[in-house]
Amino acid sequence: MTSPDRRIRRQQRTWRRQATRYDEQIGRAESGVIGTARRWIGERASGRTLEVAVGSGRSIPFYRDDVELTGVDLSPEMLAIARTRVAGRAHPVELMTGDAEALPFADGEFDTVVCALALCSIPRPAVAIAEMKRVLRVGGTLLLADHVRSTWPPVTAVLWMAELFTVPIQGEHLTRRHLATVRAAGLTVTEHERRSFGMIETIRAVN
Repeated sequence: MTSPDRRIRRQQRTWRRQATRYDEQIGRAESGVIGTARRWIGERASGRTLEVAVGSGRSIPFYRDDVELTGVDLSPEMLAIARTRVAGRAHPVELMTGDAEALPFADGEFDTVVCALALCSIPRPAVAIAEMKRVLRVGGTLLLADHVRSTWPPVTAVLWMAELFTVPIQGEHLTRRHLATVRAAGLTVTEHERRSFGMIETIRAVN
């Protein structure tokens, strides 16, 4: 089993290589339905909010001004880009380096926890979701959006073939599903939707 320190260093190397071109690459994909997933999250987040794996901060413009936002990510290079997106918000945005599988926060610290298009690249999503639940207050809301295994078998076959390259090169899984993991963590799912040939999944759950 890969040690936590080695895993973190490997992920940081991956995102260091991708940081400068990430926005350009993902921007093309987000011009369609993926972009609506970020808007979906921004409309539902409230109170003190944590975005796990905030990356380059592409979700930040979608949050309402009254949201008190904290973002955590493994990559200092991605966080540097995210800091360019926080100007002009009513509440300052706190951005810090941290691991989704070992969040540096106390139990029950947040009203809302978000993970947008990032569980696909977190090595142990069940561990990360358990951590998100831990830092949520009782009655708090978990919001997830990610690309997942399609409901159309031909599309899923293409995604499986793509994973032969995306998983070893950048640790990105294209066919995961998170709904059962959220329920297994003890969260109550209150909203669930699949879109774009079932490849994009949004989940709202209560702690």
